[in-house]
Amino acid sequence: MSTNELLQQLRQLSTSLYNKDFLLTWEHSEEEIKAVLATAQILKNLHKEGRSFRQFDTGLAISIFRDNSTRTRFSFASAVNALGLGLSELDEVKSQVAHGETVRETANMISFLAEVIGIRDDMYLGEGNKYMREVGDAVQEGYEKGVLHRRPSVINLQCDIDHPTQTLADLAHLRNHFGSLEALRGKKIAMTWAYSPSYGKPLSVPQGIIGLMTRFGMNVSLASPKGYDLIQDVVTLAGDNSARSGGSFSVVGSMEDAFAGADIVYPKSWAPFSVMQRRTELLKKSDKAGLAALEKECLSNNAIYKNWECDEKKMKLTKDGAALYMHCLPADISGVSCDQGEVSAAVFEKYRIATYQEASYKPFVIAALVMLTRLKNVPDALGRVAK
Repeated sequence: MSTNELLQQLRQLSTSLYNKDFLLTWEHSEEEIKAVLATAQILKNLHKEGRSFRQFDTGLAISIFRDNSTRTRFSFASAVNALGLGLSELDEVKSQVAHGETVRETANMISFLAEVIGIRDDMYLGEGNKYMREVGDAVQEGYEKGVLHRRPSVINLQCDIDHPTQTLADLAHLRNHFGSLEALRGKKIAMTWAYSPSYGKPLSVPQGIIGLMTRFGMNVSLASPKGYDLIQDVVTLAGDNSARSGGSFSVVGSMEDAFAGADIVYPKSWAPFSVMQRRTELLKKSDKAGLAALEKECLSNNAIYKNWECDEKKMKLTKDGAALYMHCLPADISGVSCDQGEVSAAVFEKYRIATYQEASYKPFVIAALVMLTRLKNVPDALGRVAK
């Protein structure tokens, strides 16, 4: 779809994202999701053409990363730089947070000239999304009381519940691969657990996938070994979404069942919900011995399911043996990044460039979220730079 066609589509979509936060995809309407995708694709088109889409002459973007990151960290930095914002990362160890400064105070102190705050906080189950909302409440109060001239928007760069910038990038990739969002209706996507030699991987990617793809009429199959549960509220939400969209949602007990006839496969390791609960309590207490014991226990349990690997044999079970392989990266690649992992070297290499293309949507999704939450009229703003 051309930039002009996308702009025309964007003008017809009703959104209320201005001055709002973006924390969970399912808190926003289907039209708003479509607006994010259309805006991201326009920005991607402009960048490919070598054209600037700078929107700000001044202002700061703040990033708070409470977990390690490559793709999301650099995507956020690239996005805000392209829009004209300066970037500052809040290192809590070097800030007054280390001396007991409250979240409410920190949020206001970093926001005097800030336009957006991007936060990644996925380590503590029940805490990450809560923290983002606390920051949002703090800057809202600061704005209402006249401390802040403008209220910066808070964007979820991954929490304990959802990873919206990743799953929106995934959806953008699927739309491009299959031609349109409408073409996704009836397509089967297998969101499956896969073996990993590490134990503490967040739940947010599989939860984000089932929470978003079920809204677009897809047939979503969730598979994991017994005990590797997700947050039940999100699983229930996925079922409700599929009922409304005309798709389907099923929970199965094997990777083979999920892969059968699938158009897309997304094999990704995650820690069981119960493990993440225990891990959170140990992290809060800085219980290093307890964490080491939990890791040993969980790695031993993971090892029971080493056969949960996306290999060529399982890929042959998919539709015409040619399903699209997806991953948020980095994948645990057997014989490459680990002895045995989520995906065989042969399968990953076949789809390696496709996974890079999948990841390439993230900076544009983030830039789209910044624009839609900071600018009153995004279609006009884009129209001016697209002339």
